[in-house]
Amino acid sequence: SQWYNDLVVKAGLAENSAVRGCMVIKPYGYAIWENIQRILDGMFKATGHVNVNMPMFIPESLLEKEKDHVEGFAPEVAWVTYGGSEKLEERLCVRPTSETLFCDHYKDIVHSYRDLPKLYNQWVSVVRWEKTTRPFLRSREFLWQEGHTIHATAEEAIEETERMLNVYTDFCEKCLAMPVVKGRKTESDKFAGAVSTYAIEALMHDGKALQAGTSHYFGDGFAKAFGIQFAGKDNKLAYPHQTSWGVSTRMIGGLIMIPLSELLRANFAAILPGINMLMYAIVLIVVIRFRPSGILGWYMNSKVKTFIDEKILKKPSLDVLEEYELMADKGGK
Repeated sequence: SQWYNDLVVKAGLAENSAVRGCMVIKPYGYAIWENIQRILDGMFKATGHVNVNMPMFIPESLLEKEKDHVEGFAPEVAWVTYGGSEKLEERLCVRPTSETLFCDHYKDIVHSYRDLPKLYNQWVSVVRWEKTTRPFLRSREFLWQEGHTIHATAEEAIEETERMLNVYTDFCEKCLAMPVVKGRKTESDKFAGAVSTYAIEALMHDGKALQAGTSHYFGDGFAKAFGIQFAGKDNKLAYPHQTSWGVSTRMIGGLIMIPLSELLRANFAAILPGINMLMYAIVLIVVIRFRPSGILGWYMNSKVKTFIDEKILKKPSLDVLEEYELMADKGGK
């Protein structure tokens, strides 16, 4: 809807860039992501995970090692074919996700049951060549975190898959006041190369669902494709089991689109930067979406400012208040 695009721009969250389908995340928008990152990173570390960083580029031969995986991502992949003025001997995929890179690393470091589990996460950007884009909700390049873990048994990996889905659920419901439904995806909707995919679906203001986070159990399929084996306690070789899980800047879009009654319960002190500019964004949601008049318009003028002052403990800047008042006046006439 147009109100969503208007809000993203007027609240200073993001704007379109010269690269079609990509956005410029502005300071206020990026500050929300920094706070999301800070809180989630703490939750990941509390469950034993550590941060790493994998390359942006994936050799085509590496991507093709897992058949279902490459077929699932082929339509969205961006390729690098030249380095400077020289044509590359092998095409490089611009990272759409990093399972293959982690697997290539695991085969060099996992040899014994003593090497397991590995509980890794990275904060990076990825590129998926989407045909239809919208700021935060779907763009060709976006920011996200992707967790990748490897375990000795299927039971441990499945437990990890479910644990991280619950971490996402707690974060959405307790920090963002974003109601979510947890569930397992159908076979046709699961992640390319996964045995099973679990997701949290957030309820938006119009009653539709937005996929806000996913957690995947891969079984030992990737391990077999990449030749990852370890010596177990019985001194026999076995294939480890893997997971991956991720959320992205789509969460910011979800925060904008959740029902207003839920939005007002959000843990703004933890998530929103400043916090005055994003409190202002809440006002904009009401003004742009509902154009209040009469008693609601009066309520906004008299009560919302008080709410902002109490929550932020400092006044919004004068230019913010003046623009708000101008918009509220227009909405009330």
